[in-house]
Amino acid sequence: MTAVLFLLRAVILVLLWGFVIAAIVAVRHDIFGTRRAAPQPTGRAPAPRQQRAAEPKSKRSAARRLVVVEGSLAGQTFPLTEVAITIGRADDSTLVLTDDYASTRHARLVPQGDAWLVEDLGSTNGTYLDRQRITAPTPVPVGVPIRIGKTVLELRK
Repeated sequence: MTAVLFLLRAVILVLLWGFVIAAIVAVRHDIFGTRRAAPQPTGRAPAPRQQRAAEPKSKRSAARRLVVVEGSLAGQTFPLTEVAITIGRADDSTLVLTDDYASTRHARLVPQGDAWLVEDLGSTNGTYLDRQRITAPTPVPVGVPIRIGKTVLELRK
């Protein structure tokens, strides 16, 4: 009888430690996000970039600024350049949100030719483009709302 009780206590102890470790991993993942492997060099020279400097800026992108419409940063405007914009709660994000419904690394806006694409980075609550949850990089028209938690963003001219 004592052997059965000892075995039962040992199993319960192992299960409790499993739950504690799972909780620590979940909190760590939420705070620091997932790590991405660094790209491996292929041994080839990178393809030359097309020269876009000669094009007028208005031809490259119809949108020139990112405006926060709703949320804690409402009213703020960010100029759009040819650099991707990361959005999330992480301190190293381009646009840092203090929104409980935003993930550490929630979404990214990426310039692609004369358009901008919004991409969800595996967030818990999702990224919405005009009430549609996005699952793949999606072009963002000017003036269409992007919802991340309680924050709403728009691309504007």
